[in-house]
Amino acid sequence: MRSSHVISALVAILVGFGSSVAVILAAARAVGATPDQTSSWVAALCLAIAATTAVLSLRHRMPIVTAWSTPGAALIATTQGVTIEQAVGAFLLAAVLIIATAAFRPINALMARIPTAIAAAMLAGVLFGFVLSLFDHLEASPALVLPLLAVFVTFRLFSAAWAVLVVLVAGVALSYGLDLTRPIGDLALSRFTYVHPVFDPVTLIGLGLPLYIVTMASQNLPGFAVLKASDYHPPSRSILGVTGLASLLTAPVGAHATNLAAITASLCTGPDVHPDKDRRWLCGPFYALGYALLAVFGASLVTLFASFPEALIATVAGVALASPFMASLSASVREERDRFAALTTFAVTASGFSAFGLGAAMWGLFAGLLVFGLERLKARD
Repeated sequence: MRSSHVISALVAILVGFGSSVAVILAAARAVGATPDQTSSWVAALCLAIAATTAVLSLRHRMPIVTAWSTPGAALIATTQGVTIEQAVGAFLLAAVLIIATAAFRPINALMARIPTAIAAAMLAGVLFGFVLSLFDHLEASPALVLPLLAVFVTFRLFSAAWAVLVVLVAGVALSYGLDLTRPIGDLALSRFTYVHPVFDPVTLIGLGLPLYIVTMASQNLPGFAVLKASDYHPPSRSILGVTGLASLLTAPVGAHATNLAAITASLCTGPDVHPDKDRRWLCGPFYALGYALLAVFGASLVTLFASFPEALIATVAGVALASPFMASLSASVREERDRFAALTTFAVTASGFSAFGLGAAMWGLFAGLLVFGLERLKARD
């Protein structure tokens, strides 16, 4: 074992947790989660990440690390009129679909048939609102947001991942300096809060199905690509089965989705961890240990973040999702023949349009697939 195993795991944890926990908090607020339910949400996700990473990395002797679905949390944060109970019902559906994808090859094949451009455009439409909200908060709190944007743009020239963490640290210091923080509540160890699921058909279709799609298309598939790029042969069915089961077990205490890590996975799979790729899997147990500790103190972390101004949370979430937004937008227009369908998907999703209880993400998917299908039919004539 090398010190690089520990250091790489620590950096991956800091990047993964610090850069996107604000998105989880935004999702929790959107569905009306109480402080106890929010802390349970974060703690359950951390525990699921710790358990799945430990199982997969030890079983397969690969640096297989997992994460929560940041795009999924962003999707949840854009919902309106959904209760936490209805959201948990949707979380359970998404988990069942991931397990089914692992168990049944036809479902896996059906998921693979969704055009990459359409899935990427739907995600870009979801993330667009977060990036755009930066400027709403810039107008309301210029003294806080403008310096943080300057910090992000400057540090991003050197490291996109670390730039988000620098913004978080600078934002906390600036919030205290400007006296924008609220008193910190009582700090405590995490406790899990059971949420009785409500299986509302409209929410299942409007939130559960898009959550499954963005988790698969924006987390699991890129995660497989990261492992393959480092010359590994990821056991896809095992990974989907383990993460899907973890999501199913933790959904009743608020966790929305656990999946294969993508961006943070690259920190644990490269030669900086160990020159021998067959020894890099040792990073996994340390990564799991770190998230286990975060699970214990999840309630205190939520209490701490709740004391910060909303503009800070929105700014950190916006800059954290800037890179995924650019990547998804780029992927959506890569193929010229798919661009109009992708543009349709993006426009409908970003518009926030909803009807018959279905949110913009689902309507964007429907619209994009319709245009895509019509263009393919015309091409055959």
